[in-house]
Amino acid sequence: MSRPQHPHHPRRSRRSPRPARSAALSATVVATVLAGGLLIALPGSASAAPSGLPDDFNGDGYRDLATSAPGAVVNGKAKAGAVVVNYGSASGVAAARHKTMSQSSADVPGASEVSDRFGTELAHGDLNDDGYGDLVVGTPLEDVEDDVDGGSVTVLWGGASGLSGGTTISDPNVSGHDRFGQSLAVGDFTGDGKVDLAVGSTGKDVWIFKGGFTKAGGAAGKLSFDARIDAGGYPDGAVQLAAGDFDDDGTDDVVVGSATGNFVHRGTSAGPTFQTAAGPGLAGALTAADFDRDGHDDLVVGTDFVGVLDPTAKGGYATVFYGGAAGVDTSRDAVFSQKTEGVPGEDESDDSFGGALAAGDVDGDGYPDLAVGANFETIGDASHAGNVWVLRGGASGLTGAGAQSFNQGTEGVPGANEPSDMFGDAVHLADLDKDGRADLSVGAAGENSDDGAVWVLRGSADAVTGTGAVSFGASSVGIGESGQDPVFGDAMSGS
Repeated sequence: MSRPQHPHHPRRSRRSPRPARSAALSATVVATVLAGGLLIALPGSASAAPSGLPDDFNGDGYRDLATSAPGAVVNGKAKAGAVVVNYGSASGVAAARHKTMSQSSADVPGASEVSDRFGTELAHGDLNDDGYGDLVVGTPLEDVEDDVDGGSVTVLWGGASGLSGGTTISDPNVSGHDRFGQSLAVGDFTGDGKVDLAVGSTGKDVWIFKGGFTKAGGAAGKLSFDARIDAGGYPDGAVQLAAGDFDDDGTDDVVVGSATGNFVHRGTSAGPTFQTAAGPGLAGALTAADFDRDGHDDLVVGTDFVGVLDPTAKGGYATVFYGGAAGVDTSRDAVFSQKTEGVPGEDESDDSFGGALAAGDVDGDGYPDLAVGANFETIGDASHAGNVWVLRGGASGLTGAGAQSFNQGTEGVPGANEPSDMFGDAVHLADLDKDGRADLSVGAAGENSDDGAVWVLRGSADAVTGTGAVSFGASSVGIGESGQDPVFGDAMSGS
């Protein structure tokens, strides 16, 4: 079961959201059909006072799960791409409570075209400050007029009925780079209390679109900064972006992942300024959270190949660089792999441990935990079946003690381990049922010969559990047919 190849396949995520405080509200489900035959289900009217959670797209107080299927056929266009939102509820998420959107959806800019791969990258946040979360969609392989693979970015707007309509964020430097939108991050990078959007491309320039977004006009302003990428020797540019307040000054910092390194830039009113480099380049993933609750976010770099920090970890590793008063402290780090005491499994070549990362508090103890994906992990005779681990946070930071391991052979987890499933291709941690504990969502884009699928495992007082786990594939959200290779589960917002 071969998987469609596309550039970079990066994984990024921003720090874990704060716990929800708003009351739960019920929602009805109404079925409808998108242009292009994509099945969706729209939630009913939400509260007049939306929750304000950055990933609550319908404002009902429950966090929602956004997943991409960049290989989806739309209106007969192969690999045009689509995104799926599964709405949270008291019982978590289910296939039936979803909405699927593409560039063929009403009021979404652009048109579904062959190999656009709409949804290659996702991010979320309340960009227009209306209390509803909005979804940012990167389509880096889209041709923009005569600019082949120029790339595009679209904001899909949240509202009482969920996501609807969209606004294009135009590329300010069309001739200077390609694949605009191949990396995204959301945060307050200028310290004015408004949500900004960072966008990367193949160039050295990373653009900050300033908060104060409107549906009609987009960003309130924009600025760029030099990401310190050696674009001459390594033309892939900013393949990853992540946000976190590492120095606890109230302004988010932005991390740029590239082939030449991971560069931390401190947020300021004039735009990000370079602080330090952290770890080797070509990292599999980036994420940030305050794992030891000292008030400073910590940076995690997933290195899904043998590298300089731990050259003996054949299957990849994840390095946490702790934050401090001066920002990311590269002298205070810890490396985790399948060789780490307490971490289940065996370190094997090309497992891709660290290829996907996400942070969230799975047991409600107040400390964020870390999910780590290894989509190339071999299980039994099944090569590239994939596996996910959860490492625990605590007063001393992340630890291998008590780490959990999950795959399709784990008790309670639906399915079976098969070659090229790539379970752990994307991971996501968020409290989807509002019980105070983050739930683990896992994408496996290779499941069922590249149809793809998503699993959700509940958080509990004892950490993640397979009890009550749910799974749904591409066909259940209206985007999969045999032979189309939608690769549902390829990316998740916040992962």
